[in-house]
Amino acid sequence: MILRRKAKEISLGVLVITVLWQLFSMILNKNILPSPVEVIPLFFKLMAGELSLHFLASGARVLASIVLSVLFAVPLGLMLGQSQKLNRLVAPMIAVLYPIPKIVFLPIVYVLMGISDFSKIFLISLILFFQILVVVRDEAMNLPEELLISAKSLGAGRMALYFFIYGPASIPGILTSIRISISTAIAVLFLAEQSLTEFGLGYFIIVKSYQVLRYKEMYGGILAISLLGAFFYLLIGLLEKRLNRHRIEERK
Repeated sequence: MILRRKAKEISLGVLVITVLWQLFSMILNKNILPSPVEVIPLFFKLMAGELSLHFLASGARVLASIVLSVLFAVPLGLMLGQSQKLNRLVAPMIAVLYPIPKIVFLPIVYVLMGISDFSKIFLISLILFFQILVVVRDEAMNLPEELLISAKSLGAGRMALYFFIYGPASIPGILTSIRISISTAIAVLFLAEQSLTEFGLGYFIIVKSYQVLRYKEMYGGILAISLLGAFFYLLIGLLEKRLNRHRIEERK
């Protein structure tokens, strides 16, 4: 139900944007803003060819970034939520680094790691890492004390608390933080893919389209990167439905 509602919201949004796009194209009447009637058929043609490779390259980088950030942020967030001493030590650094737009680290990452797929993935992972870290830490800190006492009274050790109490309780926050951050992550990817790479939607839109004045292809690339964001949005919704079914039932 939740996933179906999100799909309907996206479909309605696409319809409204397409109508507005057509109106502005007719008003402007210049080749810098081709109409959706011209761009959408070209988009499907491109997706059957080279654009699909750029789409898959960008999608793989985003997916790898999500996995990498979850693997590092969740355990650290759980540890901070369980240990007040450790949290007092790390919290000042989080307070300083969390508000900084991570795109400013782009030249530093490139200098230290070189311009490669890994450096792009690492930069996107930074965005997701801090979002997930803060949410997981706060979820772990705010668990009811009675729940923890009950689990410990049944013989649950530290690892059992991680896997059966703290971990499941953090899933909604993890999914929400990824959903909130995904558009920012893709925007950073768009910028990162413009440098010394041959595959990626950022490369296709700027290098292969905009810089050579292929405006219809440029808008096709913009549609593709929008589709990428929608795909991950719906994918996270599907994960929420499968991993957090009891809360979804409560909403109904």
